[in-house]
Amino acid sequence: MNISIETSLEKARKFNRLRSAPSDCELENTKKELLALMQKKNAQIVCHYYVDAAIQDFAISSGGVVADSLEMARFGKESNAEVLIVAGVRFMGETAKILSPDKKVIMPNLAANCSLDLGCEIESFKRFCSNHPNRTVVVYANTSAEVKAFSDWVVTSSCAVPIINYLKENHQEIIFAPDMHLGDYLKKTTGADILNWDGHCVVHDEFKAFELKELKSRMPEAEVVIHPESPAPVIELADFVGSTSQMINFVASSNKKKFIIGTDNGLIHMMKKKAPDKQFFEAPTAGNGATCKSCAHCPWMEMNDLRDILAVLRDGQNEILVPKEISYSARKSIEKMLAFNQLKNVPKNRKTF
Repeated sequence: MNISIETSLEKARKFNRLRSAPSDCELENTKKELLALMQKKNAQIVCHYYVDAAIQDFAISSGGVVADSLEMARFGKESNAEVLIVAGVRFMGETAKILSPDKKVIMPNLAANCSLDLGCEIESFKRFCSNHPNRTVVVYANTSAEVKAFSDWVVTSSCAVPIINYLKENHQEIIFAPDMHLGDYLKKTTGADILNWDGHCVVHDEFKAFELKELKSRMPEAEVVIHPESPAPVIELADFVGSTSQMINFVASSNKKKFIIGTDNGLIHMMKKKAPDKQFFEAPTAGNGATCKSCAHCPWMEMNDLRDILAVLRDGQNEILVPKEISYSARKSIEKMLAFNQLKNVPKNRKTF
């Protein structure tokens, strides 16, 4: 896909500005019609924690799943549904199709991209890797099917640390792409020899360490919970670092009552469900050098809407297709990750440096 991050980002912003929120009546009618159609077509919703709360709640109530990238991949593969509706961003739909080639995979909006995916164009990445032919190529789940097919390993933020540790123990030097902040975190946490691609998430890259430190000083009783796609100075202030699912489990099990959350604010909806007696505060994105490209919410994730889910399921549109040769190679890398996680007890991430 040859499209710039800024172009795609502006299209997402414009789409979200022009889209009006549904009335309560419209929302309830949409849910009712969608549930009946899903039952008729044997469809399930697989959605990410960052999408709209109404989609998350409907996914759970209709027998689908709300999860991080790793669990989305597992659920879709094991589902008995004939149609998977992926509410998230494009690489998530591609991953679902790769692991479930015989299922129909559709998405509410094919323009829902990801800055990490768009920032790691396959031909540029191949040239980068060709300059370091002896390194093992490890790519984050937030990449295109083509990049996954080219890689040796695929990881998610919930399993990246143990996989990188495994490669280090086997004396492998690594190329990691596309998120430079996650790559830095993995390098510091594991001590592995990692050469990073220069990419970042438009949401996590905006968190500000100085303002976070000030907020933390005003709320000393709060624990700081940060996603590893954030810049190193932000991670250094964290009490806990982990994937979205690990962050949820941490706040639910902690004896503290207040938390500062450094990830997309869509995650707070599930945190409130899992820990209704606790308070959650967004880590600051404002401050010196702030651009507010996201303001702690992914504009591409925001493009997902229950009304569009109903429309594409009804009309059979927005199907995700992946060429067989690319799907075959990408599947090998993804299934290697899934097999590794079945054999290993993937530990909860934490700050280790």
